[in-house]
Amino acid sequence: MNPWIITAIILIIGGIAIFFLYKKGNKMQAEQQEQKEKLVASAQKMTMLIIDKKRLPLKESGLPQMVIDQSPKRAQRAKVPVVKAKVGPKIMSLVADEDIYDLIPVNASVHAMVSGIYITSINNYRKAPVVKEEKKGFFKRLISRK
Repeated sequence: MNPWIITAIILIIGGIAIFFLYKKGNKMQAEQQEQKEKLVASAQKMTMLIIDKKRLPLKESGLPQMVIDQSPKRAQRAKVPVVKAKVGPKIMSLVADEDIYDLIPVNASVHAMVSGIYITSINNYRKAPVVKEEKKGFFKRLISRK
């Protein structure tokens, strides 16, 4: 066979694969946005005292067994940001959003938006150290853009 025909066939198959991956990605992104909107809509404001925070595998996190059973096997091995907090008289294990995990102070009272066992945002906190952003160097800024 002519090498140009083989190259053309490979390019056509590659183009079709890229098209389907693009469509699938858009669909998954829309579903994720919809789930995030539902999460924000069902969130409640709670005052809690943060006792401890760690990144733990889901099996070792201290979350209810029903939550662990419903998660996929791949997610059970992945480390999740777990926050142990005192909400009222109860001590609970909660999962924090990746974006706000670093902002959560330990041993401080926090007003947070919680949806189920998921901390979505922090509104204000008292007696907490102010997190200062580190000044990024030239190479760190280049890496963070990618």
